[in-house]
Amino acid sequence: MSYLKFDKTLMANLDESLQREYIRTNRKGAYSSSTIVGCNTRKYHGLLVVPIPELGDQNRVLLSSLDLTIIQHGAEFNVAVHHYKGGVISPNGHKYIREYNVDIIPATIFRVGGVVLKREQVFCHYINRAIFKYTLMEAHSDTLLRFRPLLAFRSVAALTHENGQIERGHIPARNGIGISLYKGYPHLFMQFSKEPEYREEGYWYKDFEYPKEKERGYECTEDLYMPGTFEIPIKKGESIYFAAGLEEANPNTLRTTFVKEVRERIPREDFFSCLRNAAHQLYYRPTPDDGYLLAGYPWFDVRARDLFVALPGCTLCVEAPERFERIVNTVIPAMERYMRLHEDDETIHGLHEPDVGIWAIWAIQQYARRNGLEAAKRFGSFVSEVVSYYLSAQHPTAQIRENGLLYVLGTGFPLSWMDAKLNGKAVIPREGYLVELNALWYNALCFERELNGEKPEIGEIISRIERSFPDTFLNCYNYLFDYVRDGKAQDWSVRPNMLFAISLPYSPLQRDRQLQVLEIITRELLTPKGLRSLSPKSEGYRPYCRGKQEERELAYYNGSVWPWLLGQYTEAYLRLYGNSGVTFLERMLIGMEEELQMHGIGTISELFDGNPPFMGRGAISFAMSVGEILRAKELLNRTESDMHLSVRHMYNYTKWKG
Repeated sequence: MSYLKFDKTLMANLDESLQREYIRTNRKGAYSSSTIVGCNTRKYHGLLVVPIPELGDQNRVLLSSLDLTIIQHGAEFNVAVHHYKGGVISPNGHKYIREYNVDIIPATIFRVGGVVLKREQVFCHYINRAIFKYTLMEAHSDTLLRFRPLLAFRSVAALTHENGQIERGHIPARNGIGISLYKGYPHLFMQFSKEPEYREEGYWYKDFEYPKEKERGYECTEDLYMPGTFEIPIKKGESIYFAAGLEEANPNTLRTTFVKEVRERIPREDFFSCLRNAAHQLYYRPTPDDGYLLAGYPWFDVRARDLFVALPGCTLCVEAPERFERIVNTVIPAMERYMRLHEDDETIHGLHEPDVGIWAIWAIQQYARRNGLEAAKRFGSFVSEVVSYYLSAQHPTAQIRENGLLYVLGTGFPLSWMDAKLNGKAVIPREGYLVELNALWYNALCFERELNGEKPEIGEIISRIERSFPDTFLNCYNYLFDYVRDGKAQDWSVRPNMLFAISLPYSPLQRDRQLQVLEIITRELLTPKGLRSLSPKSEGYRPYCRGKQEERELAYYNGSVWPWLLGQYTEAYLRLYGNSGVTFLERMLIGMEEELQMHGIGTISELFDGNPPFMGRGAISFAMSVGEILRAKELLNRTESDMHLSVRHMYNYTKWKG
């Protein structure tokens, strides 16, 4: 039985099917995405969405959709689905879908009378090209396929409307055409594996509506241009290939290219293989020498903090250490330029954030734990430079105080991963001693000592922190303040940031205190989808992250659930409870496995509502979510393996003694 398969009952129910989205990406940052019925519900959806650097940083939607009509005996059946202004659905192609399967590649089976047609798609890894395969599985008579492309040629952040600026007409291409609607855009080549009949029409389809944008309070209607139609006869058992890309393809090689791309895909057969596949989808390699992780799809770019948090899980935990090394070797020079010259990077955003350096050290620490300390020594000088950078008071917003703790200077802007803002100002004005930054800082110092050897000045700071950290953050209710301003103003909110004081390899707290912190996190913050950003018992709790942008910004870190925190939670729980915690943690991850068939198919969402039914929100595929759940899974597997090994040794010892 297929792991990710949806039957006709679910597909016909638009209340369900329109909430499920797929995303297929390539290494160039391009993607293809829509709902599983093919109805675009976001302005970010499209069959070919590509970066065009000459036009700006944002991706561009070129081919919005490719409507298919099956014609037999003069009867026409349009199997497309569109959402128009006022909630009108037309055509109703979802009624013809019998099955949708995404185990290897997205595949849809349509049944129209006696016709059974299968549509499959791949997105090429290293070229911006989508290829669709149409196979006529059953037919009792001659069948004709008509294709109607709908073009946008716009930024993902904008919408287009009928206008007189488009450039009509096309250029010839083998078994197809090339078309560019506006000056500055490349040609979009649309080609088939055999010669179609093309009829130029050139008119606008108007008033498409994107309900996801409407929910989010954004402009939500647009018009799309239809240049003309392609018609191709197809016989039973025959397959026809369609390619959409920025370079003209050789129609004779579309089949072999399609087969090659499918062979390179990871079958999504279980929880782990789905997450592994999702991790690969986030890998961004714009040049042969560079490597990055995108923060998520469909709208995120490369963000420094997100990259380092997601890095171990999305590379090391999927047996891709070479990717880890390529990414770190790409990012280190950018970080060094920033530390030495305060020079920003064109690709990596957020290098100025006060926690980026210590997250980078944590990522290298994870590499050392997996590959050995000796292997990590290649990054030793960088780790030392990061520590020295903080200690030398060069960071624009982070200072090391006399007590050894890291103090973040308030600017009004967000200064941590809780980066929601309204009118440019932080929704949660966290400044001063932030609990997770100081846990990361302590851990970074301890690892620097482990990696590069004993240094008296480092050892002395570590000792100071071991005294000042509990004095600063521990409160009378046995949990940790979220942040403290100059030892006076203390934030009593119960938030998950205190988790890092007990989850990182080095903790500044004694075991009894760690257990108390874990207990309150488990009781007030843990959900089946991750950890709440604020306890329901704390003032300002907002359980639902929906509505317009202002409402969402207020909810992101005031109750919304963040799945990426499960990696740190798993590590803390196993450290404190060992083998006895395995069963509990495995049950916890079941909630995430269910999510693979919701929101973003086969991947993990950015966040969830804080109250049941814990609906997925935000980006449909989020690097930190994917990476840290992969890491949680590996931690559990490693613990179980150690358990079995211990049992085996005990059995052998008992047998020998007997």
